[in-house]
Amino acid sequence: MIRKAKLTDIRRLLRIYEGARAFMRRNGNMTQWNGSYPDEQTLTADVANGTLYVAEDSGHIYGCFALIGGEDPTYGYIDGNWLSDAPYGTLHRVASDGTKRRVFAECVKFAEKKYDHLRVDTHEDNKPMQQAILREGFSFVGIIYLADGAPRRAYERIK
Repeated sequence: MIRKAKLTDIRRLLRIYEGARAFMRRNGNMTQWNGSYPDEQTLTADVANGTLYVAEDSGHIYGCFALIGGEDPTYGYIDGNWLSDAPYGTLHRVASDGTKRRVFAECVKFAEKKYDHLRVDTHEDNKPMQQAILREGFSFVGIIYLADGAPRRAYERIK
């Protein structure tokens, strides 16, 4: 089941993100989500905005993600080409505690009920996420740049 996150979920989500950072390091992704990102302030803002979701089974939260509709400022410039300029939803901060497989697929299935047009990006070194994105039918469309100038691989899918 996927539902909107609540403030009472944040402690659990911080632990999931901590585990996700450790997983990335073990898999050669040494720089994505450095420090404590995403931190409590980011998650609290996501809850307030109604954009943070959790995946849970029998009360156990095993995954989380942000689903944000509208123009993403970091997608304004791309080294490449978007497939469409139509309105879209963006998946951000997807993470899992590792107890279930194909959590990204669950996120996409949920997101496509709200948006026919989806975008997502990830770090060059995040090979497991790149594989999950491609497995869900997204196309690699180019490189976008975060506000700090860091590059990310951008993907898009139109239903």
